[in-house]
Amino acid sequence: MVSHRLGRRQLGLGAGGALLSSLLFGSTRGVAHAASTNIAKRLVVFFSPNGTVHPFWRPTGLDTNFAFPPGTILEPLAPIQPDIVVCDGIDFIGFNNHEPGMRGMLTANGTAQMATGGMSVDQFIAKKLGVKPLGFGVETGAWGENVQTRMSYSAPGVYVAPEDDPVQMYQALFAGTLLAPGQATQLSSRRKSILDAITGDIGDLRARLGADERAKLDQHLEALRSTEQEISAAGGCAAPTAPVAMDKWSNPNFPAIGKAQMDLLVTALACGMTRVATIQWAHTVSPHVFTWLGISQGHHDLSHSDDANTAGVQAFVKAERWYAQQFVSLVQQLKALPEPGGSGSMLDNTLVVWVKELGDGRLHDGKSVPFVLAGRAGGFLRTGRYLDFKGTSHQALLVTMCQALGLDTLAFGDPAVSTGPLAGLS
Repeated sequence: MVSHRLGRRQLGLGAGGALLSSLLFGSTRGVAHAASTNIAKRLVVFFSPNGTVHPFWRPTGLDTNFAFPPGTILEPLAPIQPDIVVCDGIDFIGFNNHEPGMRGMLTANGTAQMATGGMSVDQFIAKKLGVKPLGFGVETGAWGENVQTRMSYSAPGVYVAPEDDPVQMYQALFAGTLLAPGQATQLSSRRKSILDAITGDIGDLRARLGADERAKLDQHLEALRSTEQEISAAGGCAAPTAPVAMDKWSNPNFPAIGKAQMDLLVTALACGMTRVATIQWAHTVSPHVFTWLGISQGHHDLSHSDDANTAGVQAFVKAERWYAQQFVSLVQQLKALPEPGGSGSMLDNTLVVWVKELGDGRLHDGKSVPFVLAGRAGGFLRTGRYLDFKGTSHQALLVTMCQALGLDTLAFGDPAVSTGPLAGLS
């Protein structure tokens, strides 16, 4: 293999050597380039807390023949039904309750010794793709940083906090980073194309490689060319209107903060600032009161309403339907935007995953944890379906997320618990 025979110093390819050697020896290990035709370009994780009440969550029917009964939690998803996969029967294996669910939801409780290094799936995928993930929060940090308020991890016990202030996020994303149209044109002319500038080096290297290595190099170069085109298309990306400053811990501001954060998230993706983003609405045991819906009791308290408390159950369902509406808004924004430098919409090339940390919030269990996937993920998913996975470990979902982004991950977390992706999604 070429990696055994040639090193960076031995390539001797002039100015393009560093780039070309990084294509062969760089941080792309674990990326299944050979399967790069039907994969997503980006991942979005959408979190809302405190589980569900399954009789008010489940659609009727199965597979492509399903419907959302009137008044149920997922009924607001009807406008995007062709673009989603509703996933039932996915279980947390080996853990239940609020804090363990929050910790294990995206990490599968992996350890530092495992292939995933104890990272959450968003951080793991971003690291493998060589991009910086962006975390958008909606009143997640009032209780500080702890296992209840954090879902992303860079290592076991090492939290990755989202940014809760839309103004701060806007400044971090756009202050001094976006170019005026004239500047973008000037920069584009200067660099023209990295690949065009090193055409000779590429030809020299290809002549020295075997067939397998040439195929690998060509796949890397094709991906780089696609990235260049996306960056070029986003070069004139205009900064959105700055969000209005508001108290980031104020309960009544919850909807406005969430909308501002979702708008920024979509803009950041459209401008090519990242390929991996999360939006975290509150946190487990969230006490938020949905006053804008006429509700006067906290969301966590409502999540424990038993069947005899019909008013409490209905108030919880009402709040959950509101979260469903926010999910629809995010998905529709992505669907309305053309794919930069490509065909179709951004949603066609994105995987959006709605996650929760509990199954039945009243039982504090991890059985049939509600998950919804949206977007065709570049052709990786067949959407417009409701599937029952009948007790499959949620680790298979995390593997699916990795593979949808082009990684060759076979297990996420402990492989003794689960290996392989969810079956039947493609």
